[in-house]
Amino acid sequence: MKQYKVGLVGIGAVGTEMVKVLRQRKFPASEIRILATRERDEEVAGETFHVLEAKPEAFDGLDIVLFAGTEGSKGASKQYGWEAVKRGAVVIDNGDDYRMDDRVPLVIPEINPEALDRHQGFIANPNCSTIITLMGIAPLHKQVPLRHMTAVTFQSVSGTGRAAIEELEQQARAYATGDAMAVNAYPHQIAFNVLPQIGGAKKEMPGFTSEEAKMTFESRKILGSPELRIASTCVRVPVFYAHSIAIHAEFSAPMSPEQAREILARTEGVKVIDDLAAAQYPMPLFTGGGDDVGVGRIRVDPSVENGLALWCCGDNIRKGAAQNAVQIAETMIRRSLI
Repeated sequence: MKQYKVGLVGIGAVGTEMVKVLRQRKFPASEIRILATRERDEEVAGETFHVLEAKPEAFDGLDIVLFAGTEGSKGASKQYGWEAVKRGAVVIDNGDDYRMDDRVPLVIPEINPEALDRHQGFIANPNCSTIITLMGIAPLHKQVPLRHMTAVTFQSVSGTGRAAIEELEQQARAYATGDAMAVNAYPHQIAFNVLPQIGGAKKEMPGFTSEEAKMTFESRKILGSPELRIASTCVRVPVFYAHSIAIHAEFSAPMSPEQAREILARTEGVKVIDDLAAAQYPMPLFTGGGDDVGVGRIRVDPSVENGLALWCCGDNIRKGAAQNAVQIAETMIRRSLI
């Protein structure tokens, strides 16, 4: 099997998980070259790497470069992404800078792998909540097109990065001991609280946040449905890993819960867990650390014609970021695009 030289820019929560996923999936990497703001030795996912300073010449000789920026962070792919392409690499970017760029495919391999065929050397990883939502709804949309979708997300703190993970842990410990809670990662305490704001105000969608706008615009691009009506409310919850999404969908023709379960049960990367009587449904407690997106609570939504409601849950750092990026690279290899 051909081997590939893989670059990885950033070694925060997502970058560390990318190393794990590359090893766990036995990706054919002859080299993993980690780049960051400064040169040093660093232990990443149990291995010691000599981290190189990110600069243009550091990308020479690489076949694939994964940009692992935490959601919302700016700079690395804008500074070096197209430079890496110019030097011969295929770039897969976890950040949001180029997702809506017409030159850049926005890809979930199980849903729209054909978009990769039009790549110009740069591919974008969708937002974590978009990925988890569409893993549950896109297979149904392919069978019976959607008219309208609403989504309410329950997003874990790992989506913000390592500092937020540590802050939730500190606040929980402080609550138990009666000590003061540090509040830095978010505008309010996150422990034992929920924050109905992820991202800043989006001027193109008054009253909505940037995270909510991503759900709308990214979903339309991935599904190839530019006029699809979508609305969402994105909420940060005191969970370490895994995002959950409550979806209410209106289809263009009837779809029964039984049909939906059958379609989802044969969808790669989806696990149907749906037995309300036995209290069986996807939860972060069991989904975190896993590769599949769980879907359950599938039922008729009687508030609209041809309505269906469902619940999705998936690990935002794995399928919502690192794993999806590695799967994009694997798919490109299978399609002889690298």
